[in-house]
Amino acid sequence: MNYLVQTFRTLALAASLALSAHVAQAADMPAAAPAAASAPTAPAKPDLAKGEACYAAVCTACHGVDGNSGSPEYPKLAGQHPEYLVKQLTEFKSGKRANAVMMGMSAGLSEQDMKNIAAWLSSKAPKPGFAKDAALVSLGEKIYRGGVADRQIPACAGCHSPNGAGIPAQYPRLSGQHADYTARELSYFRDGSRANNLTMNQVAAKLNDKELKALGEYTAGLH
Repeated sequence: MNYLVQTFRTLALAASLALSAHVAQAADMPAAAPAAASAPTAPAKPDLAKGEACYAAVCTACHGVDGNSGSPEYPKLAGQHPEYLVKQLTEFKSGKRANAVMMGMSAGLSEQDMKNIAAWLSSKAPKPGFAKDAALVSLGEKIYRGGVADRQIPACAGCHSPNGAGIPAQYPRLSGQHADYTARELSYFRDGSRANNLTMNQVAAKLNDKELKALGEYTAGLH
């Protein structure tokens, strides 16, 4: 009996010593490097070929084969800043910019589809426009370049640039756009039915009908 007890004690001591040695060895080992975090997936670059194909399937009927629509019912999109186009498509899809036709057209577009279409359109040359009412052009030029000080209306050129080319990623191109389309969108900003740009709502609210039309006429021929 004493022999068995002694044997158990010996085995327990040996196990204890072995465990201590294992722990000490582990403590001396360098800590294992944490698993590398997976690198974030880089956003896909716009694909112009896919953009052209998607545009042809969805947009051509209204906006023309190259983004230069022939009707003032639909804006010219060729040469427009891609960031602006993506923003508008995104807001049509979400309903932030209300337009029954465009909400339907954008509903099936993914974010990548929008980027592809926008990149393709921005690569197309915009056709120059022209004013139809010369009598309004001088008034439009005065407002566009100098604003209306007594009503605190800022000059449009400050954001959309003196030649109407806009500022990429911030303000859209206006030069060459259909006069009637521009005047109509300004009226939507004024009455609040287009509510996806608060600054434009505030500016347009101070403009009268004649001034809206004048700005449309002037920017149509601007280049």
